[in-house]
Amino acid sequence: MTAPAQEPITYLDSTDVQRLCADLSVIGLVEETLAALGRAEAGLSPEAALRWTTASGDSARSLILPAWAGDAYGCKIINASLGNQARGLPRAAGLIVLNDPQTARPVCVMEGGLISALRTAGVSLAAVRAVRDETRITRVAFLGCGRQAEVHAGMLMAAFPAVREIVLFDRDAARAGQLAAALGDAHPRAGVSVAARAREAVERAELTIAVTTTTEPYVELDWLPAGATFVNVSLDDAARSLLLGCDHLFVDDWELVADDHHRLLGVLAGNGLVGAPGKEAPEGGRSVDAELPSLLRGGYDRPVTDHERVVINPFGMGVHDIAVAAAVYRRARERGLGLALPR
Repeated sequence: MTAPAQEPITYLDSTDVQRLCADLSVIGLVEETLAALGRAEAGLSPEAALRWTTASGDSARSLILPAWAGDAYGCKIINASLGNQARGLPRAAGLIVLNDPQTARPVCVMEGGLISALRTAGVSLAAVRAVRDETRITRVAFLGCGRQAEVHAGMLMAAFPAVREIVLFDRDAARAGQLAAALGDAHPRAGVSVAARAREAVERAELTIAVTTTTEPYVELDWLPAGATFVNVSLDDAARSLLLGCDHLFVDDWELVADDHHRLLGVLAGNGLVGAPGKEAPEGGRSVDAELPSLLRGGYDRPVTDHERVVINPFGMGVHDIAVAAAVYRRARERGLGLALPR
């Protein structure tokens, strides 16, 4: 019997991925995926993490995140080294592998760095839109001025039409200046400035997005003006006072947060100071108010008022990477893009 012909694996490099993502509605895809999670039509498995210290003393790690969304199955492999920026390299890089839903055989491998950055920004802004009117946010701050800040800012300016001021802070003043110049050229409707201190940036903003590499929490509750929203993308920027004292605290997935013993919110949960959504607040602490799937489908019935402070702590779910990657792969097939790799 003749063996059936085997289709090649499609490889999409960074140029292919960038072209295919150019007009992709990432925030919409994230919102659809969060809704699918709420209906049990998408899901993820526990991630695997490999961590080490490089020969030059830098912290490095490799994460593998398996997930499925609808009929798309796959995993993201995302690696990072804190020493990369000094080498002129992005901190993180990775690959996404998509599998055939019938045979489970890999059908596509694509560069994953851009998709990881896009879905991260998509989750941040979808969550903000769920609690705030995007037409009323005018002043935004970014803590950290790397690739995540650049991608977040580009998506923000397209989806939040009232933004008129962007304030940047980075411990590397030169990096902050470079991003300020790039954003000023790309988004002339907004005034872009660099703050001398992180607190100055936060105090001036209605929305702050933290995208740093810090491992030391530092943003205190009293930094945030009344009615401000803080998106804790890099997970270790919000200090204990902010996590425990904010008026509303939202996470994407409680189990992921509670199982993590490196980030402050997971540490607080492990110490019995932060409880699960829907549970009574522990003595001397608080409970998470809701997960994002519940928040986006209207399952959170306590109103968020204009004077209350909100913290959004998106741990990061590989299901969004798979949903975005699946959309990219569909476009690649329609347009005949990609390199065919023989099996």
